[in-house]
Amino acid sequence: MEYYYSTIVRTPKEHSLSQRDDEIARILRAEEERQAGTINLIASENHVSPAVLEAQRSLIIDKYAEGYPGRRYYSGCVHADEIENLAIARARELFKAERANVQAHSGSQANMAAYSVLLDHGDTVMGMSLSHGGHLTHGSKVNFSGQSYRFVPYGVDPETEMLNYDAIERLALKHKPRLIVAGASSYSRVIDFEKFRSIADRVGARLLADIAHTAGIIAAGLNPSPIPYAQISTATTQKTLRGPRGGLVLCDKQLASGIDAAVFPGMQGGPAMHTIAAKAVCFLEAMEPAFIEYQKSVLENARTLASELKGHGMRIVSGGTDNHIVLVDLSPLGISGKNADEALEAAGITVNRNAIPFDPKPPRITSGIRVGTPAVTTRGFGPGEMKRIAGLIVKVLSSLDDTRVRDQVRDEVRGMCRQFPIPGLA
Repeated sequence: MEYYYSTIVRTPKEHSLSQRDDEIARILRAEEERQAGTINLIASENHVSPAVLEAQRSLIIDKYAEGYPGRRYYSGCVHADEIENLAIARARELFKAERANVQAHSGSQANMAAYSVLLDHGDTVMGMSLSHGGHLTHGSKVNFSGQSYRFVPYGVDPETEMLNYDAIERLALKHKPRLIVAGASSYSRVIDFEKFRSIADRVGARLLADIAHTAGIIAAGLNPSPIPYAQISTATTQKTLRGPRGGLVLCDKQLASGIDAAVFPGMQGGPAMHTIAAKAVCFLEAMEPAFIEYQKSVLENARTLASELKGHGMRIVSGGTDNHIVLVDLSPLGISGKNADEALEAAGITVNRNAIPFDPKPPRITSGIRVGTPAVTTRGFGPGEMKRIAGLIVKVLSSLDDTRVRDQVRDEVRGMCRQFPIPGLA
């Protein structure tokens, strides 16, 4: 007689992260402690709300939903469709846009999708020079944009350190670009999208607005919107919008199918549905009256920080700020951006070294630092704290090699951070 024994396959006992991988758990705890005890002045960073964080870590992370709502390549997408449709509807309402794509994983991929719809390989494009405040995807030679298209860079006026639209127009008339990119990553002044559209129309070009940094300020109605002027606008959701790390494309309705095809299947597979859920939450939060007040505080804090640093003898590029960014020229102090950001980090204040217009120093060294106010404003810091932070920055940079000063500042930073905890960690 033969006997057949059934093998019972049991799922391995699940463990918590600390039980399964204590090394990663330890590093993540350390990162939480670092953020909680640090004054974060990096302009491209923020702290998400507890609701955004909850959506980001939801079980929808498990769902593969390749395609678009109603047109998926996998079954079981009924709730993924609901989430993505909500995110799209909210993005359109928030920015008053005809169409929206919420699947792009980043701002860089959002720009890549826009270029692929508007351009052919080798076409001429005008974008802001990286060294004057633009972004890698605005034509840098080390980036796909500069390698795939012929970029003609424009910059700021050497006297005002602001965009000179007459000079940009002359450049456009000379080179006849097929596309003009309006946007920046370290430019602290209002961008006149209406003027850019006028220039684009005069030379027969399309206009792409990159609002990765200022999307939240624009959504609050405190900076001009590009939507009436640009055929396509791209953004990130993690900076002033205070959402998860991800990209967003807003466009005219006639370009929507092209953008969708460029994102999927053009350059991405299945979307990150947990991130799209978190985007939907951040769009909803950005439509609330409290968000407008928050953005007003972001701007007030930036103006205060700029004014205080200037009062302490630092040179503020362009003389001030209209958004969340303050670009500081350290040349009068005789120190580099690299030395400054390393010393400040050791004292518990994170900034990033940044080139200033016409910078004589190389990109890894720089003559300046870029500071921003979204993250500290999220924690509840106000003008009083901005004045205090400016004093701490000056104290560190005035005694660059004095470890005793750094330790004193570090203790003061920790005290301020305990007073203003990160939302959700209190």
